[in-house]
Amino acid sequence: MEAANHYYYTTRDPLGAAGDFTTAPEISQMFGEMVGAALADCWTRAGKPAAAIYVELGPGRGTLASDALRVMRANGFEGGVHFIETSPVLRGAQLERQADAEWHETLLTIPEDRPMLLVANEFFDALPVRQFIGGIERRVALTPAGLAFDRDGDVIEDSPVRDEIAREIGAQLDGRGGVAIVIDYGHARTAPGETLQAVRGHEFAPLLHNPGEQDLTAHVDFEALATKAAVGDVKVTRLVTQGEWLNRLGIGVRAAALADASPERATELAAAVRRLTGKDEMGELFKVIAIHSAAWPVPAGFE
Repeated sequence: MEAANHYYYTTRDPLGAAGDFTTAPEISQMFGEMVGAALADCWTRAGKPAAAIYVELGPGRGTLASDALRVMRANGFEGGVHFIETSPVLRGAQLERQADAEWHETLLTIPEDRPMLLVANEFFDALPVRQFIGGIERRVALTPAGLAFDRDGDVIEDSPVRDEIAREIGAQLDGRGGVAIVIDYGHARTAPGETLQAVRGHEFAPLLHNPGEQDLTAHVDFEALATKAAVGDVKVTRLVTQGEWLNRLGIGVRAAALADASPERATELAAAVRRLTGKDEMGELFKVIAIHSAAWPVPAGFE
């Protein structure tokens, strides 16, 4: 999974109608604006530390950052922008939207002693997972018919890479202060079951076909993520659905304001709100959790 996704993401822009999938920031500017509003509010209640920086893991085309930072800048935030991105193709797209950004391979090279306002939207789902059947790790074998799993049965998944990054986020926040907002699809409690899937051309695809030419993802175990992120005095909020969180932040009010300014967009905006918050759309499957240092307040939407 790691090898396939590394090739996949470093050789193309997978987003949009011409790609394989669409993320929430590409659906509507309102998504990034709500993220920006939550971060700006948290930063303000923390005393507006001038040294604070914006950090995003896997920022796609930079769309979310552009929309979030527009709101944050309007509220007085002047901090630097730091992207964790390994794809040269996506770095190029991000450069067009955030020419002043700095790029990193990992969190370890982010400037020290600066509070972080961190966002990870649909980042953890693409990190590699392991699968175990009957206590034995499931592997991929090369057969005369192509790639195939070496065993079948009841699956238990875990992800050491996710665990390590969650732990690093917690350690960074504990040491420097700040807040992280994680948005992804997944489940609230650790449970057995296979969630690994492949997507190509906006449709599910056979998992082991065309390695490196389709997106491989798995549902995020938010219970495990929260446990690993709780480093030192760091606090982790309760988990909420994306629909609940966006509604609490006022996405409906924002949609109405945009529709008043541009009546011809009213139908488009209403459809975007439904897609982002609807229970049968992204509203229930996608979850949101926040991680914050002890000195920083709980972000809005998790009350």
